[in-house]
Amino acid sequence: MAHVRRLMTDQDFDEAIERQARIRVFKDDHIIDSGGIIIRFDAGTVVIQSSVSDITYHPRAACEFFSMKER
Repeated sequence: MAHVRRLMTDQDFDEAIERQARIRVFKDDHIIDSGGIIIRFDAGTVVIQSSVSDITYHPRAACEFFSMKER
């Protein structure tokens, strides 16, 4: 069963990168991305890779990020 954790701080994002946790991204209460891993982030943008050729850039201030960690 999966456990959901909201990512808010730089430390949260760093831990998600280290664990290679699967990420869900919400914008305006709609899911816009799911299943990728964070490959990089800064104060304004989070970069998520879902496959070799599928990389998406999400504005950090406009979206909510949640990691799915396996129990």
